[in-house]
Parts: sequence; C-alpha cells; structure tokens
Amino acid sequence: MTESDTKTMEIKKSRTFWVFIILVAIGLAAFVFGLASQHPERAWQAYLINFLLWSAIAQGAVLFSAVMHMTNARWTGPLSGLSESFTAFFPISYILFLVLFLGRAHIFPWLHEDLHGKEVWLNIPFLFTRDCIGLLILYVLGFGYLFNALQLKFDPNQPRGKLRQSIFEAWQRNHRKPEEIRRRMTIWGGLYILAFALVLSLIGFDLVMSMDPHWVSTLFGAYQFVKAFFIGLGALIILAAVIRLKQGAASNLNAAHFHDIGKLFFAFCLLWADFFYVQLMVIYYGNIPEETHYVIMRTMLPPWNKLAWTVFIVCFIGPFFILLNKRIKTKPILMMIICSIVIIGIWLEHLLLLGPALNHGAQSIPLSFVHEGLISLGFLGLMVIAVGYFLKVFPETILVKESN
Repeated sequence: MTESDTKTMEIKKSRTFWVFIILVAIGLAAFVFGLASQHPERAWQAYLINFLLWSAIAQGAVLFSAVMHMTNARWTGPLSGLSESFTAFFPISYILFLVLFLGRAHIFPWLHEDLHGKEVWLNIPFLFTRDCIGLLILYVLGFGYLFNALQLKFDPNQPRGKLRQSIFEAWQRNHRKPEEIRRRMTIWGGLYILAFALVLSLIGFDLVMSMDPHWVSTLFGAYQFVKAFFIGLGALIILAAVIRLKQGAASNLNAAHFHDIGKLFFAFCLLWADFFYVQLMVIYYGNIPEETHYVIMRTMLPPWNKLAWTVFIVCFIGPFFILLNKRIKTKPILMMIICSIVIIGIWLEHLLLLGPALNHGAQSIPLSFVHEGLISLGFLGLMVIAVGYFLKVFPETILVKESN
C-alpha cells in the first residue's frame, strides 16, 4: 500500500468517526429536547429501551468469545477477537445505567402504587444498588477475560499509544506463559458466563418485568439472556460483514465463518421464539388474571397487537425461512441486512414489553422518528465509536488468530 493510499484511508476513517460523533450529538439533542417537552416520559422511555438493547448487544457479543474459548472451538478465527471489541461499550453502558436514576420518576410506574408487600424488593435505593453491583461485577469479569485474551493476540510491532503501552507493561510484569494465560481465560470466561446469566436475569426482572409489578414469569430471566446472546450474535455478524467488505481477504474472514456463525444465529432465533412461545402457553393454560392481563394487553388489544405480530414476523418468521437457505448465510451483505432487521425487531420488542406499562390508555403506538428514532441513532453512534476505538487501539484482534 502506498503512502497516498494510507493517507486516503486515514481521511475516510476520520470522516466516518465524525459522522458518528454527529449522530451522538443529534441523539443527545433529541433526548434533551424530549425532556423539555410536555411529555418527558417519552424521552426516558426511549432512553431505557436503548440502554437495554445496546447493553445487551455488547454483553451478548462478548459472551460469544467466552463460550467459544470454554468449548475450545477452533472454527471462529477472527470472530472471537471481533466479539471482544464490544467490551469497549461496557464503561459507556455503566454510565448510561447511572443516568437512569435521574429519570426514575418517569421510568418506574410502580413508585406510587400499592405493591402488596413487594416494597421490600421494589424500592429505588435497593434496585439501583443491586443492579449497579451486578453490572459492575459483569463488566469487571468481562475486562478480566479481555485482559488475558489480548495477550495471545498482541502484536508488539504495532504502534503503541498510552493505553497499549500501559497494558503491555502490565503483561511484562506478570511474565505468564501461553498455557497459564489460557487457564486464566477459562476462569474469567466461566465466571463471565455465570454472571451474564444472573445479571441479565436481574436486569430483566428489575427494568422490564417490574414495570407491571403484579405480573410474574419465572422464565423471564432466561428469556432476557437468551435474547441478549441472540442480538449480540447479530451485531457481531454485522461487524464481521463490515470488516470483510472493507478489508477483503486481509480480514481472514471467509464464507465458512459467516456460514458457521449464521447457523448459530439461526439456532438462537429458534430458541428466542421457543422461549417467547413457552411463556405464552404457560400463561394461557394457567389462566390467572394477573398473568393473562399482561399477555392480552400486548397481543390482543390495539394498538399493541399489531406491534406484537410485527415483532414475531421480523424476529422469527422472516429470519427462519430466509436462513434455511445455506447460501444466504455465506453472504456478508445479506447477513448484515437480516441481522440489522432483527435488531430493529428486538428494539420494537422492548417497546412492546415496556410501552403498555408506561403509556396507559395509549390510542396509538408511541413511536416517532424525532423521539425514539433520533435517540436510537445517538446510541448507535456511541456503540460504533466505542467498537471502532477498540479496533483502532488493538488492530491485531482482526488480523491475527489466537494460537491453539
């Protein structure tokens, strides 16, 4: 590559970076504008939905690397390194969660309700304390796994900024052998997987299910972390497709990688739908008023019934029949489109779960480009900037495979 080509690429990267900075600024402006409007609860609703969605994407994507390491999978190639790049969103996610405290009066409709003895669990100080601790544990474990995983990929010939230099010096002080590093990765990875299931369940109970405090589902926690892995895989496929389209063969990504991770994405599409169905059937056969009201409101009564069918078609029916085709799973562009649509569908699924509780008596679905759309673009910008920064600091994660 000539010097002019290198400069051209740097200019394009700089322009792309500023595009997403502008998206973040637009999203922030839309959020502030929403807070100043007559309906600040709409802005907080969009904020909560996006926090849940993008945090789950990052958490689920990192889980891919941990699971692949624990199972000693050898087919992943650069995919594991790409999945680890989503840890860059963890600090942002934690800060975004803390900001939720400011909107507690608009986010938690049970604050002024009679909770019939559930006040011990559903109170603001205890809720934010346990969720803060849970997320902190999850993210620390994720960084602990990443700290060890990067040692096996680190290229000392790459330019070293302050962050790379400090991490490299920490590694040098430890003087660990590859076998010791892998053993520590197994410990950190196993703990991250356990924390992922527990913390995602807790977040699901506290920030989603509690919006209707008299509704209970013992499967809801599992439904939340399965969904997080589902959309995490989708985001990983999108990132891999972008890298493949930009770098070609130099990315070390080929059709086999997309086919294999596409099959995994397809499997979790089925599992998500299965959990969706199982919850519905248990409530249907139980026929307990507190439980059936929740389902009837979201699947049978307008305006939410149309949204429920949209979510089911976009997140399951469409991907199911499309991904039955083997060739489609090997095409980066097609997989990127499918995964993007599914993630949008899961965004709508969060709106379906939260909307009826936060918009009592709504005659139409509270969805507009100005509120929900622009705020969502701001969160997208945060995710892209975080992942892009990680790949810039640690470019070897996509150029060098982990040695086995």
